[in-house]
Amino acid sequence: MAELPERARVVIIGGGAVGVSALYHLARAGWTDCVLLERNELTAGSTWHAAGNVPTFSSSWSIMNMQRYSAQLYRGLAEAVGYPMNYHVTGSLRLAHTPERMQEFARVVGMGRYQGMDLDLLGPGEIRDRYPFLEVHDLQGALYDPYDGDIDPAQLTQALAKGARDLGAQIVRFCKVTGARREGGRWVVETEAGEIRCDKVVNAAGYRAREVGAWFGRDVPMMVMSHQYLVFDTIPELEAWSKGAGRKLPLLRDVDVSYYLRQEKMGFNLGPYEPDCRAHWATPDDPMPEDFSFQLFPDDLERIAPIVEDAMRRVPILGQAGLQRVINGPIPYAPDGNPLIGPMPGVPDAYEACVFTFGICQAGGAGKVLAEWVTEGRTEWDMWSCDPRRFTDFTDPGYVVAKGMETYGHEYAIHFPRHAWPAGRPRKVSAVHDRTQALGAQFGAFNGWERALWYARPGDDVSEGSTQTWRRDGPWLARVREECLAVRDAAGILDLPGFSRFVLEGPGARNWLAEQVTGRVPRPGQMGLGYFADEDGRIVTEMSILTLGGDQFLLITAAAAQWHDRDWLRGHMPDGLSLSDVTAEWSCQILTGPRSREILAGITDADLSRPWLSHQEARVAGRPALLARVSFAGELGWELHTRVGDTPAVWDAVMAAGEPLRLRPFGMWALDSLRIEKGYRAWKGDLSTDYSVLQGGLERFVDWSKPRFRGKAALERERQRGVAKRFVTLVVEAGDHDPPYMSTLWHDGTVVGETTSAGWGFRTDRCIALGMLRADLADPGARVEVEIFGERVPAIVQPDGPLWDPANQRLRA
Repeated sequence: MAELPERARVVIIGGGAVGVSALYHLARAGWTDCVLLERNELTAGSTWHAAGNVPTFSSSWSIMNMQRYSAQLYRGLAEAVGYPMNYHVTGSLRLAHTPERMQEFARVVGMGRYQGMDLDLLGPGEIRDRYPFLEVHDLQGALYDPYDGDIDPAQLTQALAKGARDLGAQIVRFCKVTGARREGGRWVVETEAGEIRCDKVVNAAGYRAREVGAWFGRDVPMMVMSHQYLVFDTIPELEAWSKGAGRKLPLLRDVDVSYYLRQEKMGFNLGPYEPDCRAHWATPDDPMPEDFSFQLFPDDLERIAPIVEDAMRRVPILGQAGLQRVINGPIPYAPDGNPLIGPMPGVPDAYEACVFTFGICQAGGAGKVLAEWVTEGRTEWDMWSCDPRRFTDFTDPGYVVAKGMETYGHEYAIHFPRHAWPAGRPRKVSAVHDRTQALGAQFGAFNGWERALWYARPGDDVSEGSTQTWRRDGPWLARVREECLAVRDAAGILDLPGFSRFVLEGPGARNWLAEQVTGRVPRPGQMGLGYFADEDGRIVTEMSILTLGGDQFLLITAAAAQWHDRDWLRGHMPDGLSLSDVTAEWSCQILTGPRSREILAGITDADLSRPWLSHQEARVAGRPALLARVSFAGELGWELHTRVGDTPAVWDAVMAAGEPLRLRPFGMWALDSLRIEKGYRAWKGDLSTDYSVLQGGLERFVDWSKPRFRGKAALERERQRGVAKRFVTLVVEAGDHDPPYMSTLWHDGTVVGETTSAGWGFRTDRCIALGMLRADLADPGARVEVEIFGERVPAIVQPDGPLWDPANQRLRA
């Protein structure tokens, strides 16, 4: 063991591929006074038994970015750091058994093309040209990725370690960390060899990340799966082909059966993801060992036998091979299968780079992202898909085990836009959940909260299978149309539990808030949207600001943003201000539509003549409520904010008053259609750090007269030089499919932008997409094309403003 230094700028706990990549990227960024601590030898955890596949494929835009960066880094890493590595870029084939899978592939091909990767779709007759040993009679086709391959995980880790050391960073092996404490505004990391003080600390402890997180008061949402892969002996027929061709076979993934098959020397490596999977270290009778370095679980071949047999039918020469060995090791899983990269929720100067299910292919990009978080406080790409703050207090151990097993068992499943996996639910329910459920609500989870997506009627297909489609016209379509038209013609009510709510107060709160948002802070009794930018002028978040008094504010934001926005506010607040999270104490209903005032009139003492963007305290059905004169649906309406205990009485009163006026409950899918028609942006779709405030079309929310606000200098520079992209609304000549998120926009054969939201507008009766378009094409009437599952369809840029009620007359009525 090297000598433990007394201090460091950053301490990384964990010496797998991800932790070492983080150290390497910190050193490349000039932060060389950093130390990595590893309890055993480097790679002793999941890295040492990893298969080492390096795909670029992902259905997530941000994770594709991260994996693409990894592959690019690895191709030049050996030469860059002077450490030889076995990295085979063989290409890969992903097989499709269904038309829906081919649609998924077509979407990913479009995303890859946008990111500079030339992926290709193959028909059944073309597959054997790339993989002659394959049975193709029942396939729809395949996706070919020329950038895919495999790398030696240990060599990769050692190469990154050499690069980090050469730049001045330090690695201390065989140094077990035993705890951490906050002292004098810094971290003290406790080890068996002594203590080390640091400014920032990173949990990169892999499958031990939950144990490490506990030292910081953090319950890391993770569990551990056992993953088996089989290594087979030499197959003479494969050896003869490979020597004759002068190359290895492409890596094969039969994603509809759920396995990968890779040529390993002159044999095969087969890795199944079986539905009959097993969690480890999840119960009191199966505790995590004190040390599991370089160890494996016993073989458990029976549960993967059906997949192995399928693989032998697909590639018959596999049946000729003798089984050489079985690798069965621990792999950590977060509830959604994505890693945790970014600020540790609620903990200052602490970060996470852990719970990597695919750590080898993501390590390079993860190191880059983590280093950006640590050194700059922000990342080049919006990485919400991996942000630790995406999970909040609903992820207890039972939930993460259930979701981890579900995710593992569906590792290669298609992520359809209307489908949600059911395990671990429900976690949080509204005070009127029983009432909405009785009315036919079909639910989805939002930060753990169950919200109605749509309301089914007797005879409607509400099976999980019905949502596993890319098409628009599922069994919900007619009901969502009815809900939207009810909001247009009469009134609708949406139960909306889980809005994130914060009370900000204290001397100087107004002045401080004015420096955080780009626009004006509302006067008492008024409300408005506040956009928070980072130092580069990019969109961090959006909050509704309700001014309660001179220095007292209620800030309301998206359910999923609860811990993200809490940490953003607290991380920038000066002493003397207080921020209280009151999310759990309140609930909300949206009552909206031309008859909403009439419905409220008989059950409230509120002044219903107050204008749009005002708020007031009143009583509804005799219960105290806060009425906010605003509607995300774009119609006359109010948000009814009530204490949880008062919510059922208010709901019942509104429903009774609305029955003769054709009030109808509506769900989140109708709300999404309604808000797209109004051009209202959604957080982490249309609003993200991938775009600046000006690119997002939000200049009307920028008060240039203010002497300062965060991001002002960057936005002024951008305003002077002109934006590269502009937010636009498009009317799309779509067929049966709406454009998925990040669908590519084309003009004259050139990529010119991307969609950020899309859906059918039932009031306007057309397919509408919101997106970002090259600025010179963002004029009303300009014609572009939208790529939808490989087909380019016409779209027309609309005038700036809503397609529905462009003058906001209905909204202000």
